[in-house]
Amino acid sequence: MRSDAHPRRADARRDPRSVRAAYRSFLDSGVLPHGVHPVVADSWRRSLHSGVDPEGPRTGSGLAHDDLVAYREAHPLAAVMPVVRELVVDAAVDDGLAVAVSDDAGRLLWVEGNRALRESVERVGFVEGSVWREERVGTNAPGTALAARRAVQVLGAEHFSRPVQAFSCTAVPIHEPGSGRVLGVLDVTGRQSAASGVVLSLVRATVLSLERELARRAATGEQAGAAGPVPGPPGDGRPELLVLGSTPVLRAPDGLDHRLSLRHAEILALLAAHPRGLSADELAVLLHPGDLSDVTVRAEVSRLRRVAGPLLAGSRPYRLARPLRTDVDVVRDRLALGDALGAIAAYRGPVLPRSGAPAVEHLRAELTAEVRTAALATGDPDVLDAWTRTDDGAEDHAAWTRLQQVAPHGSPLWVRARAHLDLLDDELA
Repeated sequence: MRSDAHPRRADARRDPRSVRAAYRSFLDSGVLPHGVHPVVADSWRRSLHSGVDPEGPRTGSGLAHDDLVAYREAHPLAAVMPVVRELVVDAAVDDGLAVAVSDDAGRLLWVEGNRALRESVERVGFVEGSVWREERVGTNAPGTALAARRAVQVLGAEHFSRPVQAFSCTAVPIHEPGSGRVLGVLDVTGRQSAASGVVLSLVRATVLSLERELARRAATGEQAGAAGPVPGPPGDGRPELLVLGSTPVLRAPDGLDHRLSLRHAEILALLAAHPRGLSADELAVLLHPGDLSDVTVRAEVSRLRRVAGPLLAGSRPYRLARPLRTDVDVVRDRLALGDALGAIAAYRGPVLPRSGAPAVEHLRAELTAEVRTAALATGDPDVLDAWTRTDDGAEDHAAWTRLQQVAPHGSPLWVRARAHLDLLDDELA
């Protein structure tokens, strides 16, 4: 992990003196000088907007030690901590670094590594159980990695909170296989070397190893706390349209996947929802009222035919030549059977989350509401636990409240619900 063999190339955006000057100017005027690293600049703006005190991080835990232990033992990342220790922690002890693993809410579940460095970061509240969300602490690698959903390096003076500026850190989000949901963050904290290119490569490689191990455990049924493997539509010879999550795919009967543009996925999703067909004018209104002409729609459908082939029939109106099963249908089939847990497992994410088409937004809101209503109606702790592990359920105060009510008092699920309610209530305060 040592990086002193190849000194970091000088970069004006990350030069400590320049960053400190930009930081002082930003706090004094609220105007961000040019030249600050874009990720840091965005984080400073969010930190200021959230009312973060630059003189001290607000990292309080709100959890008793026993509650924290129960919570982290039930967390999906507990199963891969041996991999973290083998790949990162052992080396961190010798290199004067600390290694932290947080949950998806920014709570530090494990902080290990070099004893002297851990004692130093403890003075700024970087301890197990503390919460390092960006809106509470300001710019920091674990919190900003969660906010930006990407790998982040924060060098000393780039931290928003002055007491933390003595340290540098590198953090990478850890994703759940299949759903892509962020489970937490792997962070390496130390002095200047903790934000080197070598450390970034190591943390990224370790996260890949963690995600592979999580996938292996999920495939063999070893992963605790998960809702199970995500089922796909049955292979009945029909083409399949996958629109849940960020990557729309048209799956041919032969099993071949064709990635779709957002516009083509929108058109197919709307035609699947309107089996009698839609005219070019109707498609234009449903996709973008007032700003999309029927000529543009015809051109898009013409391009779509090259991908969909015989799946599309006619043009007056446009319609599907044969039934097209979607992963939305899979979720609704599970709901119709009263299988709320299965529906949540099949609900891999919102319908085409990047789409701004009014009709797609309606489909998205409708399906999310159906799944949420089913989860809340069951009163089943396992179902509510699964719902709160989705991106839509993660901020659902009513679901967390219901989970705490129905989970056995003091159980890992009860502790998990209480921990997240503390965070949500703190943000609302």
